[in-house]
Amino acid sequence: MSEFLSTLHPALVCLIVCAAKIIEISIQSLKTCMMVKGQRMKAAGLGFVECVIWGLVISTIIGTLGDNLLLLLFYCVGYAAGLFIGATIENKIALGTSNLELIASDESTKIITEYLKENNRGYTVFEGHGSKDKMNMIFIVLPRKETSAVLREIRKATDGKVFVVASEVSKYAGGYGMVK
Repeated sequence: MSEFLSTLHPALVCLIVCAAKIIEISIQSLKTCMMVKGQRMKAAGLGFVECVIWGLVISTIIGTLGDNLLLLLFYCVGYAAGLFIGATIENKIALGTSNLELIASDESTKIITEYLKENNRGYTVFEGHGSKDKMNMIFIVLPRKETSAVLREIRKATDGKVFVVASEVSKYAGGYGMVK
């Protein structure tokens, strides 16, 4: 591999190393998310590809590091860009499940639960007390891909008069409309 790269212009080698590092680190980010979400086989496959790319890139860097610090710079830029791109891709794919905890007045709770019923979403409501008034807590578990759209609709329907805490769910069992 390094023989082939030695025939190329040094600037092109820097760009190739940077692009390879971006791909490698993006894969690494997705692999880590998949491992956390329990998708072990997909994570293992991505890990294999990541390792191949890493081996090729690092063998190129090690042999010429003392002679070409610009190559190290492009390696580092590729690493940083790969982290950003990998996180962006994972955010778009939105792997996993979210838990929404909403705190709302009785009036907003009625609006929210009607919306959830119309859209066949499971939920649980608990009555509680805030610092000034009676409040309700609404729990919703849903695919992470759908979280933004559901929150947008709830905020629009309640004129933003709801407090929301969103978190990721690692495991769950049972529940209305939930199969796992």
